[in-house]
Amino acid sequence: MFKRAEPHEYVAAFGARFAVALFGALPLDLASALGGWIGRTIGPWLPVHRTAVQNLARAMPELDEAQRHRILMGMWDNLGRVLAEYPHLGDFVISGALRPGRIDIVGGEHIDAIRDSGKPGIFFSAHYGNWELMSLAATQYGAPLVHVYRAANNPLTEEILQNLRKPVGGRHVPKGMQAARELLKALKQNELLGMLVDQKLATGIPVPFFGRDAMTAPAIAELALKAGCPVIPAYVQRLEGARFRIIVEAPIHLEDTGDRERDVLAAMTMINAKIEGWIRERPDHWFWVHKRWPKD
Repeated sequence: MFKRAEPHEYVAAFGARFAVALFGALPLDLASALGGWIGRTIGPWLPVHRTAVQNLARAMPELDEAQRHRILMGMWDNLGRVLAEYPHLGDFVISGALRPGRIDIVGGEHIDAIRDSGKPGIFFSAHYGNWELMSLAATQYGAPLVHVYRAANNPLTEEILQNLRKPVGGRHVPKGMQAARELLKALKQNELLGMLVDQKLATGIPVPFFGRDAMTAPAIAELALKAGCPVIPAYVQRLEGARFRIIVEAPIHLEDTGDRERDVLAAMTMINAKIEGWIRERPDHWFWVHKRWPKD
C-alpha cells in the first residue's frame, strides 16, 4: 500500500529540490566551491559535529586540537562539495590520452582485467572523498557495477537521489532482506558489485577499526567466499576543487580454509585495516559524523 509522505518529508524534499536546482544552475567548479563554503560554515554548528569531534579524538589521539580542527573543517568542506556535485555527476569524465577529464585513474588496469575476465568481483570502498565517482568511473571503463545502498528514509528525497545518480550507471539494490540473495545471484551471473563497507551494522560482527572493535557488516566477505571471487579495494581522493584521483588496488583473493566464521573475520579485519589506512592518509576525506563505534 502506498505510504503517504509526512508534512516534514515534503518540506525536506522541497529543500532538496531547491538545492539541486541552485547547484545545478551553477558551473561545476563554482557549485563545488559554494558547497564547500556552506559545509564549512554550517557543519560545525550541527549536532552531529560533536560526534565527529569525539570519533576523531578517540581514533587518532596523537593529533593536537588544532590538527583535529583542520581535519574536521576539511571534512565539512568535502561533504558540502559532495552534495553540491551531485547535480553535475554527468560532467565528470576520466582523463585520457585524447581528452582532458576531472578524474585521474591509478590502477585502471585492474578494472580492465576484471572486466575482460568475464568473472565476478566485488569492488569495495568507503564514504571517502566523493564516493559516487568510483562507480561512475567503472561505468566509463565499460564495467558497470551492481550497487548495494541504503535507501533514504524520506521516499521523496530518495526519488531525487536516484535521479541524480543516473549518470553513475549500473543498477542499484537497496539494503534489506532480499539484498544478499540478489547480490549473490549477480555474482553467479559474473557481474561486478560495488559496496561501501565502512558504516556500522548493529547486527554485524565486532572487527578492529582504529584500535577499537566496531560492529561491521560481514556481507562482502560472505559473498566473496561463497562466489569464490576477489575483492578489489578502491578509493577516491579529492585533488583540488572538483578534480579527483581514483586509486584501484590489486584484487585480493580471500583465504578459504573451510572455517567460515574465522575466514569472514580475517577478511573483514583486512578490509577494515585497508580503510583505516586510507583515512589515516587523508583523514579530512572521511565521514567522521557517522556513529561507527559503540559508546564507551
